[in-house]
Amino acid sequence: MFVDMSLFLIIALLIVVSTFYSYINARFIKLPGTIGVVTIAIVISIIVIAIDKLNPAFARYLTVLAKNINFSGTVLNIMLGFLLFAGSFNSNTKRLKKELTPVFVLSTLSVILSTAIFGSLLYYVLQVFNIHVPFLYCLLFGALISPTDPVSVGAIIKDSNLPQNLSTIISGESLFNDGVGLVLFITIFEIIETGVDHLVVGKMVILFFREVFGGIALGLVLGFIAFRLMRSINDFQTIVLVSLSLVMSISVLAAYLHLSIPMAAVSAGLFTGNRTINADEKERSHESLEKFWKLIDEMLNTVLFVMIGLQMVNLPYLTNYWLTGGISIVLILAARWLSILLPLTFLRRSLHVNYKSINILTWAGLRGGISIALALSLPYSPARHIILCGSYFVVIFSIVIQGLTLNKLIEVSVKD
Repeated sequence: MFVDMSLFLIIALLIVVSTFYSYINARFIKLPGTIGVVTIAIVISIIVIAIDKLNPAFARYLTVLAKNINFSGTVLNIMLGFLLFAGSFNSNTKRLKKELTPVFVLSTLSVILSTAIFGSLLYYVLQVFNIHVPFLYCLLFGALISPTDPVSVGAIIKDSNLPQNLSTIISGESLFNDGVGLVLFITIFEIIETGVDHLVVGKMVILFFREVFGGIALGLVLGFIAFRLMRSINDFQTIVLVSLSLVMSISVLAAYLHLSIPMAAVSAGLFTGNRTINADEKERSHESLEKFWKLIDEMLNTVLFVMIGLQMVNLPYLTNYWLTGGISIVLILAARWLSILLPLTFLRRSLHVNYKSINILTWAGLRGGISIALALSLPYSPARHIILCGSYFVVIFSIVIQGLTLNKLIEVSVKD
């Protein structure tokens, strides 16, 4: 039964499960949407794993949906473009421009620092516990777990009491740092594949500039074309189709040209969202389009976090990595804190962020589906299990624990 599931059946079951989890949370549990859905999905996945140990035959029917979803490909090649475009389209660009310097520093320099700090600390701490993971794999783990997740961040901070400037910085950082993190991930992975002796620095630099700036250029060009098309008509149905075509074109062309999908999607979203498509004062097409993409954003968020919970079913060895998972949580928080502190120490005047904000910026830096998708994309190796399980521990901790306690930390910081 359902061994070879059709694409429609997978989508239908995924939507039904997402609806069920969302309803249970809204009707009974009443946690913030994202946290509630993830919590329910995790609890049910744990129950399924327990059933699998007691009755593998029965559990097989419960795990069929998770096993038929290509999580990595779905997130990185399909959902990522839609989620980033939706988040950037509805961003307040005026506030973003005011906080451009800290956003730029956190989304570039801090990601690089966090990757280096986390990878180095993990390598030496694991050796203390007689767990041997090659240094480059520790850096690879750092590259995929250091960027904050725009989906998780956007879903959590809208229900938080974050000061306006910090909210803008965190959300802006999360939109841009995925591109940097992905390029770091690809670069380190290529070094692992080819070997340090065959590393060509010039090739790595070209790869970085092509991925990042090529992605930005693609997003701006396609965004400009789509904007002109949408502004030239009043038919809202066609306007929506143009915006959908824009995101799909970005995903296809960026993948074909080996450019950064995150950078292209964010650039296009900011360009089109910052310019009204209303033909005259009576038109409300732009406002309606904002509501449409906000709805798309929220629905895909729910589906994505259900998928995160479901994927736990595919990790029966998760129970064997509590130690490395706990270490990963502590070290990524330390790396995040230090990667904010160091730039702030030298660039305090230009960043407009005080030292009291470091703890809030650290705790609000949530991880999500993109980190898990990158971990799942790794080829089989002994280090893959540690990286994948560590990613799950960090993501679940950040969404549930950090998400639930963020407002409390903000209250304490404000009182101090």
